[in-house]
Amino acid sequence: MKNIINTFSTFDSRKAQQLRKKGVSTVYSLFRLVILLSIGFIIIYPLIYTIVTSLQSKYAFLNSTRVWIPTEFAIIENYSAAFNAMEYMKSLWSTLKNELLSAAIEVASCALVAYGLARFDFKLKKVYTAVLFLTILVPEMMILIPRMLNYSHLDLFGILGLFKNISGIDLRANILDTPLAFWLPSLFAVGLRSGILIYIYIQFFKGLPRELEEAAWVDGAGPFRTFLSIALPSSGVVILTVSVFSMIWHWNDSLLSGMYMSEDFPLAGQISRLPETLGSKYHIILSPRDPQGIGYLMAGCVLFIVPMLIVYMIVQRWFIESIDRVGITG
Repeated sequence: MKNIINTFSTFDSRKAQQLRKKGVSTVYSLFRLVILLSIGFIIIYPLIYTIVTSLQSKYAFLNSTRVWIPTEFAIIENYSAAFNAMEYMKSLWSTLKNELLSAAIEVASCALVAYGLARFDFKLKKVYTAVLFLTILVPEMMILIPRMLNYSHLDLFGILGLFKNISGIDLRANILDTPLAFWLPSLFAVGLRSGILIYIYIQFFKGLPRELEEAAWVDGAGPFRTFLSIALPSSGVVILTVSVFSMIWHWNDSLLSGMYMSEDFPLAGQISRLPETLGSKYHIILSPRDPQGIGYLMAGCVLFIVPMLIVYMIVQRWFIESIDRVGITG
């Protein structure tokens, strides 16, 4: 009888312990869910506010009792005004031609430079590596004016300037207001945040098995052949990561496009100039007295971010997986 009582008491204690663990696990799960929802709301709040505001009419702005569900909509008016003010199709073509093509060139050139730094030993390699980190650390604003001066009188090592001093003929080209101002830096792997892209490539190439390259060398392949036939086909993961980063950075670039271009602005330049454009085209000044301009401005922001959202929704699964494999987590 005593053994039976002890068995039941042991069973009750185990059951109580399991219930206690289950309760603690449930509380922890709820706490984690609340924290994640709070962080997610903080992150997504600006996007939700932008979308809701872009749908409101002038009278909906004046109704302070309804914030997230507008009382009146002006979807066509807001988006058509923003579309026309931004010259959307022309600016989209300028973005594709100047910015995204530069991003594609940069992805290719940075891969070649990073492969050389990761796989070969040569003189002054440490110096080049230090310069690479300087390109990451030095702010873009510090070299923007010298770069513009160079692009306004493009010269290589001062050769054309010397020829001008001797002959009086100035052969230095002005590449401002042309796509070359975007393409040339990307071609030589010194474009928009190229240092970060090269560093990501280096981390990946260092992890590639050397046996594959050595087998290609035995078969008579040179460095470029090895890069094109062995390293590059094995780099789909890192190419996707670098491509997404480069594309987003170029898409959002309003600083360089505003300095290099005086017309034919990309979408990033148009969205930064949208308040002035609304004032000149629609005589709208962004103020609490005329809140309709806020709706136009938010509609322009939605039009600006929608293409990148669509692209990211398509590639996000592969992008998240690639981030975990190229050594830039944490």
